[in-house]
Amino acid sequence: MANLLETIVEAIDDKKGRHIISLDLSQLDGAIAEHFVITHADSPVQVDAIADGVEEAVEKELRRRVIRVEGKQVGEWVVMDYGEIMVHIFQTEKRDFYALEDLWADADLTRYQFEQ
Repeated sequence: MANLLETIVEAIDDKKGRHIISLDLSQLDGAIAEHFVITHADSPVQVDAIADGVEEAVEKELRRRVIRVEGKQVGEWVVMDYGEIMVHIFQTEKRDFYALEDLWADADLTRYQFEQ
């Protein structure tokens, strides 16, 4: 799974996703995945580009296909299901509104920072 998590995070960074974090939900009751990866972008076009970038990188590097993608038609919040990892790509104001980091505050949080 580490390769999947790393591939997703790197693909998000390549498309300039902002404030990338992962939440380790593996020890929490009722979690629908082992990890959430969360990022945001300022426009629907960039949200869509990040989702496409993640899908392409995972297929190319790991030969895995996304199980399900929801929200691409609107571009405010895209969720990508890779089974053990769910990727959430928000428009900035939607990330603030839904505050998944607060909802899953008991999870271990990792912040990713990359050289600009």
